[in-house]
Amino acid sequence: MKKLLLLLIFIFTIACSGVKKTQEAINTGNYDSAINLAITELRDNKSKKSNQPYIIMLEDAYAKAKVRDLDQIKFLIKENNPENYEVIYEAYEKLKQRQQRIKPLLPLYITEEGRDAKFKFNDYSDEIIGFKNRTADYLYSKASKLLKTGKNKQDFRVAYEDFEYLNRINPNYKDVLNKMEEAHNKGTDFVEVALYNDTDMVIPKKLEEDLLSFNSYGINDFWTIYHSNPQPELSYDYTMDLAFKQINISPEQIKEREIIKEKQIKDGWKYATDNNGNKLKDSLGNFIKIDNFKTVRCVFYEFTQSKFVEVIGDVDFKESQTKQTLNSYPLASGYKFEHRFATYKGDRRALDNSLLPLLELRRIGFPSNEEMVYNAGEDLKATLKSIVSKQKFN
Repeated sequence: MKKLLLLLIFIFTIACSGVKKTQEAINTGNYDSAINLAITELRDNKSKKSNQPYIIMLEDAYAKAKVRDLDQIKFLIKENNPENYEVIYEAYEKLKQRQQRIKPLLPLYITEEGRDAKFKFNDYSDEIIGFKNRTADYLYSKASKLLKTGKNKQDFRVAYEDFEYLNRINPNYKDVLNKMEEAHNKGTDFVEVALYNDTDMVIPKKLEEDLLSFNSYGINDFWTIYHSNPQPELSYDYTMDLAFKQINISPEQIKEREIIKEKQIKDGWKYATDNNGNKLKDSLGNFIKIDNFKTVRCVFYEFTQSKFVEVIGDVDFKESQTKQTLNSYPLASGYKFEHRFATYKGDRRALDNSLLPLLELRRIGFPSNEEMVYNAGEDLKATLKSIVSKQKFN
C-alpha cells in the first residue's frame, strides 16, 4: 500500500511538472515549445482527465503564436525589402506545419467548458507559393551576381549556400545545379601535398602511399581537398610539405635474465612411524600414510629481443603563390619490436605457471629496417590525420 501511494505521488508530481513547464513556456513567449509539449502529452491519450490542462494551453499557445507570426509577416511585407522574402516564406511554412501537427488530434473537448477547443486554420498555399517564387528569383539573381563578382572564396561559399537553399525549396530551378557546382569549385581550397625524405634511409613505398592516401583518412571536407597527385588543370591555393628529417634505428639487442626457482613438491608417500620405526595405525587399524615431499630446483633463462625505430619530421602548410608558411607542425613516431622466449635447466616443476608459456617460444628473426619504419607508419598516419584535421585555411 505504501509503495502504491508513493507511485501515485510520483506520477502526480511528474504530471504537475509537465503542466507547469508548458504554462511557463507560454508565459515567456515560447509558444512553439508549449505547443510541442502539449501535443506530446495529448498524442498518447487526449481523453485522459489529467490532460485537460494541455488542451486549454494548446488552444492558447496556438492562438498567440499565430498572431505573433502574422504580425511579423505583416511588418516584413510592409518593409518591402527583398532580403525578407526568405523569412516571410519560412514564416508561412511554419504556420502551415503548426496546423498540420494539430489537425490529427481534433476534436479536442474541454470538459469544464462543455465545448471543443477552437483552432482557426487558414489555407496559406498561395502565400507560400508566391513567396517561395520571390525567394527563388531573388536568391538566384543575388547568388549569380556574387558568383561573377566574388573576390574571395568566402564570397563563393556564400553564393553556394544561397543556391543550395534555393534548390532545397525549389528543386531544379533554372540551371541552379550547374551554378552550385561552379560555386563549390571556386570556393574550395585545393592543397597540393608533397613528401620529402631528407634522411639517408629509404622510406617504404607502401608507407608513402598510405601517408598520401588522403581519401582513406576521411579528412577531405566539403571546402578543402588534398591532392598528392597534382592535377595540371588546377591552380592550387596551398601546399602541404611532409618532410622526414631523421630516422633513428637502434641496434638489434638480446637481453638475458636468469631466474632461480625452488619449490617443494609431492613425491609419492610413505608410512608414518614412531621414534622406533614402527608403523602407526589409525583408529580403524589401518596403517597411516603421509605424503612425501622433496625440493626441486630450476634455472630459468629469459631472453628479450628488442629493436626500436624513431621517425622525426615536420609538416609545413604554405600559400602557393607567396610561399609564406602558414603553420608548421612537428611529426614524430616510434615503434618498438619486442619478442620474449625462454629456456631452462633443471626440474621445470619448480617454475611458476606464468613462466611456462615462454618455454614454448623460440628466437625469431629481427624485422628489417624497412619493416621497422613501415610499422611506425600507423602512429604516423594517426598523427598526420590529427594535424590536417585541425589545420584551417579560412
